[in-house]
Amino acid sequence: MANETWCRLETPVGPSFGLVEGERIALVEGSPFASFKRTGQFTPLSEARLLVPVIPPTFYAIGSNYHDHVIKMAEAMGRKPVFYEQPRVGYRANSALIAHGEDIIKPRDAGEEFQYEAELVAVVGKKARRVSPQEALDCIFGWTIGNDVSERHWQVKDQTNIRAKNTDTFKPMGPWIVRGVDPDQMQTEVRLNGVTVHSFKTAAMLFDAAAVIAEISKYNTLMPGDVIWLGTDDKPLNMKPGDDLEIEISGIGVLRNRVVGE
Repeated sequence: MANETWCRLETPVGPSFGLVEGERIALVEGSPFASFKRTGQFTPLSEARLLVPVIPPTFYAIGSNYHDHVIKMAEAMGRKPVFYEQPRVGYRANSALIAHGEDIIKPRDAGEEFQYEAELVAVVGKKARRVSPQEALDCIFGWTIGNDVSERHWQVKDQTNIRAKNTDTFKPMGPWIVRGVDPDQMQTEVRLNGVTVHSFKTAAMLFDAAAVIAEISKYNTLMPGDVIWLGTDDKPLNMKPGDDLEIEISGIGVLRNRVVGE
């Protein structure tokens, strides 16, 4: 697969997909998940307002997918770590998505444990039902970056994650989708206010993307544009209004967002 970088951006006629080519974006008609053609028009990357790179038909997310994260989060919550035999897959709300450069809003009633989670995101490129892990690899269109913002008090207290993980602005994703890159060669780095606070091998997962896709497809039909967030490592730190959070995954780029108070 050739290396390509796809984005979505605002244009005078509405949102459009584009191909990032160096310092400019080549605009296209249509969608990379169906059919498209180049328009012959270009926008300087520095002047573009980037949008969430895809609005997924279904937004999947897996938890407890890195060894150290399972252990350290269990310690913080005063319980024994649990390692699951199958991927622990759930859903997230599209209404929580924001783009690279947009603000994460901390609600007035959110507590101190307001945290980021740096995640690799697999973007599905073709319909998939009951696929093997080997077949699942062919279903991946490309890769982007997600920040699974979480309010830990709500996560423990509530029966669901509707507040803790699905509040508006809690799901930054972007800046774009990259094709033709290998997750096994990736490194994830998290910077809080310019200081590196975490660095880990992106592929050091308990369940890789192929295994997760195969498991989901046993029961759910995956569609082009679906996204699967693949978990985080280590124990995240707290964020507060005024903080800048950068997640860099080598081969993809940097997802940057600022935290503001409601």
